[in-house]
Amino acid sequence: MLQELLQRFSYLGILAALLLGSLGVPIPEEMPIVAAGILSHEGLARWWLALPVCVLGVLAGDMVLYWAGRRWGERLLGWRVVRHVLTRARANWLKAAYREHAMKTVAMARHVTGLRAAAFLTAGIARVPFWKFILADAAAAAVSVPLAFGLAYFFTHQIYAILADVHRVERWLALAGLVVVAGALVVSAARWNRRVPRT
Repeated sequence: MLQELLQRFSYLGILAALLLGSLGVPIPEEMPIVAAGILSHEGLARWWLALPVCVLGVLAGDMVLYWAGRRWGERLLGWRVVRHVLTRARANWLKAAYREHAMKTVAMARHVTGLRAAAFLTAGIARVPFWKFILADAAAAAVSVPLAFGLAYFFTHQIYAILADVHRVERWLALAGLVVVAGALVVSAARWNRRVPRT
């Protein structure tokens, strides 16, 4: 479904998916990048445009988080939507890490999916200098984004084969689930019939 969306809207779709993913929509960052690599391999996008768009989308989303933290500061911790990813205890732990090793913490957080949004919001709250934040983030993204894109580009056929196997397994699991449900219904009906008094 995501690949169809990206195919229809091409580079704008890639950028939008990455931005939405960074803002909390449940789209793992790697998915739009992998989809962009596959689209490039299939000739539906130009790799030399798609790859920079991926990097731009990743960095833009990270900067939105940073500037939100910088703009609203500690008040963010009271927002319900933020508390899902950033608790006060986690914010304090991250602030201590930024005081010790600001750039290393940014670079590490970029590669940890569950930590990235919390870490980049906290970088803004902790007022890590923007040049340090963007330099560390861009250096980390310059490794991870081309790697994911390149793997998808060069191994597109293997990915399709894996997806086909996954779909086959899903169909068998769905069939097994239907059999279990049908069996449970039959057993329940038989028990109910035994309980009903005969006249």
